[in-house]
Amino acid sequence: MRPCFSVIFGAAAVSASFEGNLNYLSPSRRHEALGIALHKVVKRQEAGLSHDPSALNFTHGVASGDPYADSVILWTRVAPTSDNDRSNVTVDGYAPLYGHETEIYIKASKAPVCVEYKIAEDRDLKKVADSGQAYTSSDVDYTVKVEARKLKPFTRYYYQFTVCSSNNSSPLGRTKTTPRADDEIDSEVKLAIYSCSNYPFGFFNAYGNSVRKDSVDYVIHLGDYIYEYANKVYGDGTSLGRIPLPDREIYTLYDYRKRLATYRTDLDLLDSHQQFPWIPVWDDHEVADNAWRGGSAELNNTEESFIESGGVSVDQRKMNAVRAYFEWMPIRQVEMDDGLRIWRSFSIGNLLDLIMLDTRNYDRSITDLYWNTDYVNAISNDASRTLMGPRQEHWFYDQLASSHRRGATWRVIGDQIIFSRLNQSIALGDENPLNYDAWDGYQANRNRTLSLLYEHKIGNNIFLAGDSHANWVSDIVWLDEHPYDPTTGEGSIGVEFAGTAVSSPSPAGRNITIVAANNASEWLVDANRELQWSELYYRGYFELSLTHERAEAVYYAVPTNGERSAQEFQLAAFQVKSGENRLSRDPSVGGGTVRNGFLRNGRVLQSNESYTTGEG
Repeated sequence: MRPCFSVIFGAAAVSASFEGNLNYLSPSRRHEALGIALHKVVKRQEAGLSHDPSALNFTHGVASGDPYADSVILWTRVAPTSDNDRSNVTVDGYAPLYGHETEIYIKASKAPVCVEYKIAEDRDLKKVADSGQAYTSSDVDYTVKVEARKLKPFTRYYYQFTVCSSNNSSPLGRTKTTPRADDEIDSEVKLAIYSCSNYPFGFFNAYGNSVRKDSVDYVIHLGDYIYEYANKVYGDGTSLGRIPLPDREIYTLYDYRKRLATYRTDLDLLDSHQQFPWIPVWDDHEVADNAWRGGSAELNNTEESFIESGGVSVDQRKMNAVRAYFEWMPIRQVEMDDGLRIWRSFSIGNLLDLIMLDTRNYDRSITDLYWNTDYVNAISNDASRTLMGPRQEHWFYDQLASSHRRGATWRVIGDQIIFSRLNQSIALGDENPLNYDAWDGYQANRNRTLSLLYEHKIGNNIFLAGDSHANWVSDIVWLDEHPYDPTTGEGSIGVEFAGTAVSSPSPAGRNITIVAANNASEWLVDANRELQWSELYYRGYFELSLTHERAEAVYYAVPTNGERSAQEFQLAAFQVKSGENRLSRDPSVGGGTVRNGFLRNGRVLQSNESYTTGEG
């Protein structure tokens, strides 16, 4: 086993191992200037220096993500300190955000950290499928991200990192590849769907429950993985020992790195990353509340906003957030022609195509920023408004059409925000009754999507949504254009499963009573013909299982976030039969019964009797 760093290898060999760590590369393969100049990293290293392996720690476990049939991304962080790199920029690049050693807090490594990795079909790591070596340093916050290759499709693997020339190893991780796109799938594929985890609002128990049950193949995260606020602004974690660090609103690269690192101290989040491959996408709070292409709710491209934020521009803040997210999340680089792209797709055999959108940060038109609601309402149906930008929108429609042409049974769309129309005048008032930060603020974009689905008869569509901190289940309908019967579901072109938050509070308020929440749900179902179930009270998640014959979404509630707990109970379950394009009625949706909320033409048998996950 060769030493971590030796003068005999020379700069070329070191550079090669740096290149093995994907976190030195640009988030965009076509914008290489946004990455780190490896020749400058190598130049700064002092030959012969190395870290004492015993002084290095795997500070945040391991993670895997973006699985393909023959490869998967593996991630870890191995560092001489638990703190994050204090530079506000990365090492190099033409963009000022990624300039080198221009800040007083720069702490360029005198020697890189060398790690080896291996991935195998067995826990003992004897049947090794792939292995390799990579370096990391403070330039990328000591994170390591590699692509394990030469893997078999739809196969479970185990992996581990080890500091070079030592027995200092990371926890053992577990992951799974996807089937090949043309593979015939004769078994269920199971997904856990999460969104909106707010650290000061409580423990992330929902993440751990799927781990304890070992109930899914892959984890889908629809965003709001972190929140940008200081403690007590949106959640007070003081009594729980969950103060988000740094304890201020975050703007700099260090801020975003530290916030991500703080969230990754939650034990259930660590477990989920360690045991399942993740396919995540960001929402708005990974950057800032109600982010759009020109700003966010509290930071816009004006001199006043720049001064109030302490001298941080919209573009600089976004690039800081994107860089930290790319370093810390087990995601792939995405081929692109412009901007920074996270939208991507996964073909999981002939069973489904998973299409992950970015309806927040990529290129969306101005949104509701709280002070401009009347204006956004007035323009909400303008043809020029887009959630995705023209390039992503064209790609999205092409993905839907090509998935249909290739004969995939299901199209599952990972979206951040509610797709269905949702009259919320009970909370928002009659003047502006819709949430114009969701698809309701971009009606022409939604109608273009619906037009494609209806006109080309593209069925078996399942939209997933987070963001709202509530549970919603709807038929997907082009209202006023196609007839629809809410009792039978006739006229629908798909379904939407929207999930509550891991820990963020109810949109009706953190302290709302269960009676008041259910009364509001009843009003909402009555006011929205396509909405079949509404539930505003509980935090939790849902699991989606798919076969060629049916898709089933099972919603789970977590009784408490005030302490770490393995408790949960099933709130509701909904089926969609292949080819029907609507929620199954037997005789009504959800089997006619749910445990909370309000169900159209059904009953609520209220109970919060829970069970301990992992006990059978």
